[in-house]
Amino acid sequence: MKQRFLLYLAAAALLPLSAAAQTTATPDTTVMVTPMSLPAPALGEHQVRLTLDECINIALSDNPTIKIAQMEIERVDYSRKEMIGQLLPNISFTGSYQRSLAIQTVYMGDQSFKMGRDNSYNVGFNASVPIVAPQLWRTIKLHDNQILQNIEAARKSRLTLENQVRNTYYALLLAIDSKKVIEENHATAQFNAKVYKRKFELGTASEYDMLRANVEVSNLEPSIMEAENTISQLKLTLQVLMGMDMNVDIVPAQTLNDFRGELYERAMIADRSLIDNSDLKALDLQTDYLEKALRVQKAAYIPTLSGSINYMWNSTSMGSMFKNFKWNPYSTAGLTLTVPLFSGGQRYYRVKQSEIQLREMAWQRDNLVRSLNVQVQAQIDNINRNLKQVETNTLGVQQAVKANEIMQQTFKIGSGTFIQLLDTQDALLMSKLSYYQSVYNFLVAESDLKLLLGKEK
Repeated sequence: MKQRFLLYLAAAALLPLSAAAQTTATPDTTVMVTPMSLPAPALGEHQVRLTLDECINIALSDNPTIKIAQMEIERVDYSRKEMIGQLLPNISFTGSYQRSLAIQTVYMGDQSFKMGRDNSYNVGFNASVPIVAPQLWRTIKLHDNQILQNIEAARKSRLTLENQVRNTYYALLLAIDSKKVIEENHATAQFNAKVYKRKFELGTASEYDMLRANVEVSNLEPSIMEAENTISQLKLTLQVLMGMDMNVDIVPAQTLNDFRGELYERAMIADRSLIDNSDLKALDLQTDYLEKALRVQKAAYIPTLSGSINYMWNSTSMGSMFKNFKWNPYSTAGLTLTVPLFSGGQRYYRVKQSEIQLREMAWQRDNLVRSLNVQVQAQIDNINRNLKQVETNTLGVQQAVKANEIMQQTFKIGSGTFIQLLDTQDALLMSKLSYYQSVYNFLVAESDLKLLLGKEK
């Protein structure tokens, strides 16, 4: 039973940035994690002690996902400026040359003559500008909304990253404390094995008791190796989330007991407001985008007016294309009015599609709000349940410590058996692991609630 529980802890710690790992430490004392309690760093690695807040700050600064989200905001801003550029005059320079291969013959009565020149040149400047362009004006507002959507997407990336870092850090603390507790139990088992070996050699203990003590040592060694592997995997995950090099060995500067005193305060301020929920904000921005898109579709019914002006020079000549230039300037200006009359119903059906999409978004929002409220209530229930579990497990550890002390004294005077002693030691081990598991579960539930409510650090 104990082996299965320890393996469960190890497997849970490696679940995607959320569920459990392995724990330990006593609830009534603060366990300081030192470099000696962690797997030895590889050659060339250097250790860095970091708190949870420091890990989050590093991740928000160096994680590639956050940098990509910021770059996407910048990209959409450039796209908006590109659209604004369509409101400005479009100025271009043009030049053309034509060579007559055969000059046209013109007849007037019975007479004919050649008309035209061998070479024709035309160069100059053209400028055009939209004067009345309602559809273009409203399209620019769409880009403003896209910028807001990208900003919200970047905020969601930060929230998700914070949640992942928190949960991974908590799982790492759980695994380190679990390894420490198992090692303490392993050291006790080794001591018992040595004692019974000497007793067996002296003839005061049975071979069964000696073998039972050795088996207890062997049973704990796989759990220690599994805990070390879990710690290594969680450190690698944390390094990836923080965008750190693999040659840096992260040593947590906190333990689960450091968060123990804040549990009641955190449970009291549990919030239910969905005003900052990222999914809800994103849906509202999408709805606003569709409303603006509908206005763009309706603007297609409005006439457009544009102006143009050009200043040109032309020249014609006979013979060589590089001689006898005679340039003559000319200029024109004009207005172009476009009135949409009929397009086969395309504009009408585009408007209808946008209206249906808006109605769909209203239903989606109602469904999302209901779903989020259920999730928030579930997380708050998890927090309250885990807080009660922490209280229960704290009492369980105290009782297990007392029972172990009593059994130690009973065993010394010969009133208790070795099997009873092992049972009390195993009960103490399991109570400590359960205690830290409940603290971890509370912290993860609170972290997930923060993500759900959109609460940033």
